[in-house]
Amino acid sequence: MRHQLDEPALDWRVKGFWQPDAPVSDPAFAAAGHSLFGGAFTWPVLAVRRSAVAHNVATMAEFCARHGFSFAPHGKTSMAPSLLTAQLSAGAWAITMATANQVLACRALGVPRVLLANELLDPVPLRWLAGELDRGFEALFFVDSVAGVEAIDAALADRPAGAPLRVLVELGFPGGRAGCRTVAQVVEVAEAVAATSRVRLDGVAGYEGGLPDGVAVSAYLRRLRTAATELARRRLVGPEVLVSAGGSAWFDLVAEELGGAWLTGHDLRVVLRSGAYVTHDHGFYAEHTPFRRIPGQGSLDAALELWAQVTSTPEPGLAIVGMGKRDAPYDEGLPVPLRIRRRSGELQPGTGLVVSRLNDHHGYLAVPPGVALYPGDLVCFGISHPCTAFDKWRAMPVVDDAHTVVDVLRTYF
Repeated sequence: MRHQLDEPALDWRVKGFWQPDAPVSDPAFAAAGHSLFGGAFTWPVLAVRRSAVAHNVATMAEFCARHGFSFAPHGKTSMAPSLLTAQLSAGAWAITMATANQVLACRALGVPRVLLANELLDPVPLRWLAGELDRGFEALFFVDSVAGVEAIDAALADRPAGAPLRVLVELGFPGGRAGCRTVAQVVEVAEAVAATSRVRLDGVAGYEGGLPDGVAVSAYLRRLRTAATELARRRLVGPEVLVSAGGSAWFDLVAEELGGAWLTGHDLRVVLRSGAYVTHDHGFYAEHTPFRRIPGQGSLDAALELWAQVTSTPEPGLAIVGMGKRDAPYDEGLPVPLRIRRRSGELQPGTGLVVSRLNDHHGYLAVPPGVALYPGDLVCFGISHPCTAFDKWRAMPVVDDAHTVVDVLRTYF
């Protein structure tokens, strides 16, 4: 990818890195071979283990290849150019995004194809996107209503003839966040697309992550398949039909329900959109990853480590660490204590430690009998739900398995 960015530097504005003097470029910092514990950082700091990321990227690329899927990993998980580059280099067909601003970021970074897994109705980004398509950019986005199709058409009313905007009709489910609720509504929206030359229908899409269990997910994916079949039967789609689904919790069922050549007379492209896999976690996705159900098809490693310092032990059974809601995700579970690093450098397991609650900059750590924590000790935490971890950090050290810094990961939220 091309990076149309000023060369970033590390200075007093970047939390976690201790840089009180002149700014240091990311490459120079990485080349210095700092230890995570050698004085170049202050606490808390979120570190990324390089080996785990490489393993996860390769694992999902292999899963998609095995099932004949195209892969459009959800880049909004990290908004990190280096991770997007790694995913594209591993064969990703596109990068998925969630907002118009994120699509703009992808264009600036040189991502060649973007799937916007959301409705896009704002006239200004629509007109910008139309112009970028004329300059070779590829993008698709969702639509779920006739009114939405009319809004897109109206936004482009004054545009000279050019490439049509490519859309997927989104199928949702009752109580879900968006999407047509029935196949009949999908057809109605598709017919509205067919009535305008400014928009082209490429297929259908959905998101199953909000459903309660595998039975509901499988039934929903079968409805998505039925919707694609009905659009093909009515000749509302072209020779290639794109069907997209898949978060990070049910991609095994996507393989079961959408895999194979089931759309007779058309070239079928099934696009998987998992995103949280890239760093995985020690919480929600550790519990819900499909690889727990299909262990023979791979595994994922948690790549994020949040290191925080014990700042106070004010009463028996309680330790306070310098880590809070501004540093760690807490929407899908609190951080998970993994190990203790004593001031001597000795590592010990964090067995029995539990985070009970977080303030903005303080974490409350329940300490069981027989475990001693002291002010100045470090605690390494795993996190739950990486999608809300990356947005809290502008820069993160990438470390090898000995915790030597090998790169700096930047995010652009």
